[in-house]
Amino acid sequence: MTIPRVFLPSPMGVGSLCDLREEDQTYIKSVLRLKKNDHLVVFDGEGHEYQAMIHEMKNNRIVVEILKKHRFQDKPIRITLSQALPKAGKMDFIIQKATELGVDRIIPFQSARSVSRLTDDKKRQKALRWQKIAVEAARQCGRADVPVVSPCLDFPEMISDEGCKGFKIIFWEEEMQCGIRDVLNQKDRPLTDEFFVIVGPEGGFLKEEVNQAREAGFQSVSLGRQILRVDTAALAIMAIIQYEKGILGGSPDAGSGQ
Repeated sequence: MTIPRVFLPSPMGVGSLCDLREEDQTYIKSVLRLKKNDHLVVFDGEGHEYQAMIHEMKNNRIVVEILKKHRFQDKPIRITLSQALPKAGKMDFIIQKATELGVDRIIPFQSARSVSRLTDDKKRQKALRWQKIAVEAARQCGRADVPVVSPCLDFPEMISDEGCKGFKIIFWEEEMQCGIRDVLNQKDRPLTDEFFVIVGPEGGFLKEEVNQAREAGFQSVSLGRQILRVDTAALAIMAIIQYEKGILGGSPDAGSGQ
């Protein structure tokens, strides 16, 4: 039987007694039906995972005792996915699957051809919702870290974001010279362990936006002749980058005890 996993974003040490989050009460009691002395795994979203045991269950309080701590090996690469707002609920799906694929940061943004538009209040609400989706996806897929989902930005803000570093790529269906595999394997490109990837909306980017991105240091890249749906494209790109860099398809990383 798979040991249940829960998220607890707080510092923990072996022997510590920690209260689980209020939103996990129903999950622990009614869904998992765990009892005192049952074991579970706690992860902190920062790359640590803990073996724990339920120490106390009283009223609306569940306390766990930390028995052992593991730190997962650092990733060989880090990926930021900057995704233009798609239609309907596709962003929920993209965030869930991007988390499963190991993305480290997700930046939603509005571009000229984005159909969806968010007010400032909606941006805050959506950011909270999307972060919760990332936490749940990390719990389910076995990640010990959780990608940070930024509040939605406008296109100019996004390309000038202070976290915009490493190898910067913008995917554009009109790019005819550079394919993703070509640029990932360029011999003369400086080595980097960080990738900042921009994926556009259903209607694609304006040429003016692509030019702005190029001026900000981005390289325009094509996925090939076929035009993929936004949600398909984002996930295909994440998988390709990780496969080409040896992340997908290798043996699982082992955690080191601390």
